[in-house]
Amino acid sequence: MISLPQAAPRVAKLTALSIGVALLATACGGGPTPGSTETTAAAGGIACPAPSATAGATSTAQETGSVPPSTTTTPTPLKIGSLLPTTGSLAFLGPPEIAGVNLGIKEVNDAGGVLGKPVQVIHRDSGDTKTDIATQSTTALLGQGVSAIIGAASSGVSKTVINQITGAGVVQFSPANTSPDFTTWEDKNLYWRTAPSDVLQGKVLGNYMATCGAQTVGMIVLNDAYGTGLQKNVKEAFEAAGGQVVAEELFNEGDSQFSSQVDKVIAAKPDAIALITFDQAKSIVPLLTGKGIKPTQLFMVDGNTSDYSKDFKAGTLKGAQGTIPGTFAKEDFKKKLLAIDPALKDYSYAGESYDAVNLIALASEAAKSTKGTEIAKQLKAVSEVGEKCNNFPSCVTLLRNGKDIDYDGQSGPVTFSDKGDPTEAYIGIYEYQDDNKYAPSKEEFGKL
Repeated sequence: MISLPQAAPRVAKLTALSIGVALLATACGGGPTPGSTETTAAAGGIACPAPSATAGATSTAQETGSVPPSTTTTPTPLKIGSLLPTTGSLAFLGPPEIAGVNLGIKEVNDAGGVLGKPVQVIHRDSGDTKTDIATQSTTALLGQGVSAIIGAASSGVSKTVINQITGAGVVQFSPANTSPDFTTWEDKNLYWRTAPSDVLQGKVLGNYMATCGAQTVGMIVLNDAYGTGLQKNVKEAFEAAGGQVVAEELFNEGDSQFSSQVDKVIAAKPDAIALITFDQAKSIVPLLTGKGIKPTQLFMVDGNTSDYSKDFKAGTLKGAQGTIPGTFAKEDFKKKLLAIDPALKDYSYAGESYDAVNLIALASEAAKSTKGTEIAKQLKAVSEVGEKCNNFPSCVTLLRNGKDIDYDGQSGPVTFSDKGDPTEAYIGIYEYQDDNKYAPSKEEFGKL
């Protein structure tokens, strides 16, 4: 068994630490009654502050009256494609993202559509980087005349198609790409995302593990744009907090054997282990717990914080924690998503996908055009400065009445930089229960 140090000295040190991002109320899950401020010792010796009772509080959707008709009609209806995973290592993210897209399309069309016509949507599979599915799907979408493509979920997949999409004058809008590489990509100002760069998620997770009492960390990392980008930012934050990264083991997409990486990380005797993977966690977690690693030592990320109730025996992940960009899904939003997809069990990036639809539709209205390059010119404008609104009917009503708007959606506040990145965002922290399902624990808010 790995023995963990006492957390109190580390927590005291972290209290005064500046990590270069405006984080509010850093804490870990797994404690007494929400709202308590006492520190509790988790199994294995990591001690974490209790979650806040106010986590996830955001405004509800505005109620609006009838939507005024558009004064501009277009001969070409707005056509949106989706490039989201229904196969591959991120397939678990496909259902909530697709449901978020379909809900957004439904609400836009229920309100009369864009520029007087219903919005059309075409769904295609993105697969993963082991296949050429994304390229084929992108070619098909572009051939059908889409103005914008929502996706991909994987940063690695987006890298394979971003030049193809933006080179065609089409908006690429990802609800889940977090690689910092896209901030400086030469994309003709056509690449946008509602998920924050992993500069933020990395800082939150690195600081969070230290706040929980870990002095040393080992990492098992997917060797792609997503994995290594997140690894870099987690490491920087953890070391800035005075911790030490004692092992960093990489693997490639398509690998099926992870014993070597697991053995090397365990040999370094870390207090905590960060798993920066996709669904490879299904193979890695049993190897770790089978060799004495406690689930409370495991910290996961958005690529693998998923429902494992059918994969592991009860209690395998109890007390493990994970981070997912975005605010916690609100109950009324969940009900709407379930009406779209009754089989939905996960809500990761559903809000970001829903917001992507609304922002594209609103930018099209503001531009009075369904052309991708014209839509892109208005995306930043509809996200800042004007009157606050948080759904298509309320926002388009303001636009059609000559008002400037500031859209904030289901994923939280949305304000874009000139590079198409969110400038502020929530990072949700989740804790696994005895049934190997994760539950909301705490939210962190940060600015980039």
